[in-house]
Amino acid sequence: MELTYKKHGEYYLPDLDIPAKEKVSVNRYGRMHGNYLEKNNRTAYNELLFSGRLNRYLAEVGEQAEKMLALLTERYAAAENVTEEMKMSDQMGWVRAMNSIRNRAEEVVLSELVYC
Repeated sequence: MELTYKKHGEYYLPDLDIPAKEKVSVNRYGRMHGNYLEKNNRTAYNELLFSGRLNRYLAEVGEQAEKMLALLTERYAAAENVTEEMKMSDQMGWVRAMNSIRNRAEEVVLSELVYC
């Protein structure tokens, strides 16, 4: 890597460029992981930020979290026999069960992917 300098007034300063940011969409879980990194692991956060890979990394974490949440929700619902038939016969029971399942699945996603 070659380092170049530019003269600013009486001083020569290194000519440092930060790579252009990619245009990627970062979802809720990616933003949460970014906040976690910024507060708890500044070294990793700064390395990703200055190398221009932060947004891509956070988007990937967010995608993984969404997939894991969908998979866990599906598996928990199957294990607890929360089906479309239950939805037709007992709507409020189905809503309670699905909210419980979703909350438990989200706890796992947050502890395993977002806050680690």
